[in-house]
This record gives sequence, structure tokens and C-alpha cells, in this order.
Amino acid sequence: MGKVISAHSVSADGYITGRDPRAGHGLGDGGMLFDWYFDGDTPSQVFDGFKLSEPSARVFDFLAARVGAVVAGRNTYEDSDHFGGGSPHPGAKMVLLSHRPAPEITERQTLVTTGIEDAVAKALELAEGKDVGLMGGGVLASALEAGLVDEVVLHQVPILLGEGRPFFRKLPKHVKLALVEAVPAPGVTHLRYEVRR
Repeated sequence: MGKVISAHSVSADGYITGRDPRAGHGLGDGGMLFDWYFDGDTPSQVFDGFKLSEPSARVFDFLAARVGAVVAGRNTYEDSDHFGGGSPHPGAKMVLLSHRPAPEITERQTLVTTGIEDAVAKALELAEGKDVGLMGGGVLASALEAGLVDEVVLHQVPILLGEGRPFFRKLPKHVKLALVEAVPAPGVTHLRYEVRR
């Protein structure tokens, strides 16, 4: 069975978007959080068009190759224009966790309305032994609260955004992490943590 992981670009002050994220405007004014995807000379082996630095490509492709399904929250789904009817990951199936109907959902996407446990269970089934990636702060907070997360990866970008959508939402309890790997790279530091249970 695969692991449940969250890997996300985040500012040094903890934001995953800039000001005013919304459909058609994506990350608001926080687009630079993903500059490291394109600032290198090493092509990703998983995502076409990504050219990363060598250390970033090593970390990114290691994680991306493990993912067989993605669980995204409704805000992320809407801000990302429904992922064009597909998935944010070229080789992974997409599960949308939402508490309301999604008439725009396609046959390539799966809607789960009964909570994080069911969404992760469905994603693990769809992943066929590979890992499940979590997208969005609300999804991560719910999964951490339910004790479902195995790893948290922060691709920390050296910028202070000061405002936007915070990655870590309010948690009902402390979550202990153990640092597994820290990889400095141009424009980003990759921090991989194991969740301690």
C-alpha cells in the first residue's frame, strides 16, 4: 500500500498563494512560488516542460514518480480551473473532496463528498499501490487531524508574501515531524518530513 504525502511550494512565511487567488487568477500574486520548476537545465522525467536545477529535479522526480492519485480540495480545484478536466499530475488519477456537488466534474475525475477518510481511501484504491498526494491546506489539515498523513514535503521558497492562503490551517492538536531530508537548491529548499504517530 502506498503512502499519503503532501508536497507543496510554500513561502518562508507559510503561504501557498499570494493575494487574491481565484479561478482564472490561480495563485493570485504568488506565482513566483513555482519559478524553480523552470529555472534550471535538468528536464523533469515526470512532468513535460519542467526544467529544474539538478538537486530540485532529483527531489521533485523522486516524489512525483511515486504518486498514483491526488486528492484536491474544492478551493484548489476551483482556483486551478478544474485542472482542465483532468489531473494536476500527468500520471495520477484525481479525487476531488467537496461537500457540495460538482456538475463540471469529468469522467477522468472522482468526486467524494463524505469526508477526508473516504477521499483518501478512494485515492489509495485508484493509486494501485503507489502514493497518494494531497493538494491544498484544508485537505492537509483534515488528513493530519484524521492521522492519515505519512510525509509532509515543503518546497520552501525564500520569499515573504505577507498575505495569501496559508498552507497550514488550524490544527486541533500538535503534529510531530521528523526531518528526513533537507536539500538546498537554487531558489528553493526541499524539506521532507515524516509524520510521527
